[in-house]
Amino acid sequence: MPAMRPILATLAIALAAPTMGADVPALLLPPSLGRPDRVWIAGRVLEEEHRTSGPAALRNARQLGSSNLPRAPVHASLLGRAGHGVSGHDGAFEIEIPAAPGEPFPAGELRVTVVVPGASAEAAVHVVPAEAPFLVVSDFDDTVAVTGVTRPRTLLASTFLEDADTQPAVPGMADLYRCLLAPRPQGTAPVLAIVSGSPIQLAPRMVRFLARNGFPPAALYLRDLGPKTLSGYKPPVLERLAARFPQPFVLVGDSGEKDPEIYAAFAAAHPGRVLATFIRRATPHPGPPARFAGARLFGDPAQAGREAAARGLADAACVEVAFDAGAGSGAASPPRP
Repeated sequence: MPAMRPILATLAIALAAPTMGADVPALLLPPSLGRPDRVWIAGRVLEEEHRTSGPAALRNARQLGSSNLPRAPVHASLLGRAGHGVSGHDGAFEIEIPAAPGEPFPAGELRVTVVVPGASAEAAVHVVPAEAPFLVVSDFDDTVAVTGVTRPRTLLASTFLEDADTQPAVPGMADLYRCLLAPRPQGTAPVLAIVSGSPIQLAPRMVRFLARNGFPPAALYLRDLGPKTLSGYKPPVLERLAARFPQPFVLVGDSGEKDPEIYAAFAAAHPGRVLATFIRRATPHPGPPARFAGARLFGDPAQAGREAAARGLADAACVEVAFDAGAGSGAASPPRP
């Protein structure tokens, strides 16, 4: 693997490099979803904060090599309400904050203050109103971002050599999500959750990537980094979302890995909860038609957008503007500063 040697060398250097300061913990807080009656804040407590300078490979390696801080007391507060927890052996925690009786949390994005001894940070939580028509649950790799997840060398290079500014987005997908999440006539709108095998350590980079490429804000449910977590991470998150939120789902993924099978199994286990499944053709040979039974396999996001609009799942005017027939397929959304 000669082409990978520079990346592996950079990883080794980053893991050996000193951090910003010893004994200064840091918090990793991906955006999450909540309900008016309660919110959930999940994250990771790290032993130290890492430098953000240097080339992308070095910065990514530092993030992926972060050491977790177990048994740290965690305090979270939102609008005068509070919750408490302790980080696990891997630094992970999840805290539930209930609303006060008769005083539900307002719908929309709220900021939760999270504190551990020696550090504090704010987490974004999107409160989903009961009137929201559905949740859009999406994959990330080769659905939203071009990562080459089915090609190990390409994936490794993408993970270490790209950052939020250079990672290419799948053309047209930001437009598709904006049309799916457009407000309905009654004022409510769907919300977006990304469930991905991307390591949780890359959550800050993913948030910046989504904003820069014009995607709507999204909750992130990501994979713990480790050889035992390479599979089986997505179904438990889907089940947790189904248990916490009464809304039906629109599922979006790609043909590269197991999204068609995972989504089909979820739909079978939850009759009536899946309104539609859209699978992007991310590989030249995506498999037999039976693999996509009940799903819409699309090569161009314009195809998915027009079908979603026809089924009342996307705003028709938004789709018409975003995927103008005279312009051909949906173009990549312009980068955001």
